[in-house]
Amino acid sequence: MSLRLVTAAMRLSTAIARTTLCVLGPSGSGKTSLMKALPGKDTLCLDFEAGLMSVQDWDGDSIPIRSFEDARDIACLIGGVNPAADPNGYYSEGHHAHVAKTYPDLAALVADKRYIFVDSLTDLTRQAMAWAKQQPEAFSERTGKPDIRGAYGLLAREVITLLKHLQHAEGKTTIFVGILEQITDEFGRSNWQPQLEGGKVARELPGILDQVATLSLFEPEGDGWRHDPVKGRTRRLVCQTVNPYGLPAKDRSGRLDITEPADLAALLTKIHSPKKG
Repeated sequence: MSLRLVTAAMRLSTAIARTTLCVLGPSGSGKTSLMKALPGKDTLCLDFEAGLMSVQDWDGDSIPIRSFEDARDIACLIGGVNPAADPNGYYSEGHHAHVAKTYPDLAALVADKRYIFVDSLTDLTRQAMAWAKQQPEAFSERTGKPDIRGAYGLLAREVITLLKHLQHAEGKTTIFVGILEQITDEFGRSNWQPQLEGGKVARELPGILDQVATLSLFEPEGDGWRHDPVKGRTRRLVCQTVNPYGLPAKDRSGRLDITEPADLAALLTKIHSPKKG
């Protein structure tokens, strides 16, 4: 591994060029349609859901992904070589060379894209779980029977590694979308949680990505907004961790208000704008 100096100018240039963002929201809230605000020629959609009906008129490229093995390969093309990877492992120089040789057209396509839209993180973890259940770690060494704890451990490790690899993709902004569901416990208390396979991935998501926002419905109330996920008529993005709605969010940029308009291009412009003060 080689060490290199990153100057202040280089760091600021890189910050302008990329970020990682996850948009969570209930099923049917319009998460996929946020992609229409991004320039089609600069955007690549990784389609895990086969659910692009809402953006049929969008003029960008997409890659259908139906297995976790394919997800790992395309992530390697996007993120490049990880110098810390096992030389014989995934995301290594050998892995990247193999995938680039196998899919030369995809390698050229990915190189020209500035935005990667992953639809969705929910289905990515489902594919990862289906893969994990077939691996040796998902079976007891003593009895040979399935060991669900081993499968979940493998799922978490591999998905988190993939997310971190995409986070380091130079010059690219990666946007993940995922389903958010309302959970009610035995005491009648409700809270909102990402619908992901494996609790560890959901818990670590805010620490891995730069930004987390929740897309939901609101109604104007005074100088602010009242959360009404059923009858609300205005879509807004909740962007700050401390918010009155109890919705998951995180703003590492420090530039966003508690809620922002549901415009992905405008949101990214604000994230990358010079910080006031």
